[in-house]
Amino acid sequence: MSDDRPQIRRAVIEDAATCAEIIHGWLTGQAWLPNTPPSQDTLAEIIADGIPQREFWVIGSPVAGYLSFNAEENLIGGLYTARPGSGAGAALLNRVKADHDVIQLWTHEPNTNAHRFYHREGFEIVERKAEGRGDGVPELRMEWRR
Repeated sequence: MSDDRPQIRRAVIEDAATCAEIIHGWLTGQAWLPNTPPSQDTLAEIIADGIPQREFWVIGSPVAGYLSFNAEENLIGGLYTARPGSGAGAALLNRVKADHDVIQLWTHEPNTNAHRFYHREGFEIVERKAEGRGDGVPELRMEWRR
């Protein structure tokens, strides 16, 4: 019996453009974000720079989502999927949970879909920054513990 679940693997620099396309699509769809998002090319450069510095996981072929994790800070820097609700985000999150006892992340307060997802995955809100962390949108820090 074959396993038809999308495979998770460590990202390589060549994945940066597809990851940038996924995040750019998400950013441009959020009316509550006050600023124009960076271009896909700029995002691809940022992602390419980050891939060797973090645990950077991708799922699917072609890539359908990614998770960037700073193990030193136990911090998810980004979790984005091309099709929210497909299970790709949960699979990526479970991959990181397998190796870590504590995981934290920041999420924009208006992003209630993300909050529901993270609550289902066992995260709790532990902090709020009314001024956000750079774009002026309030953010919540959420944390998961084994």
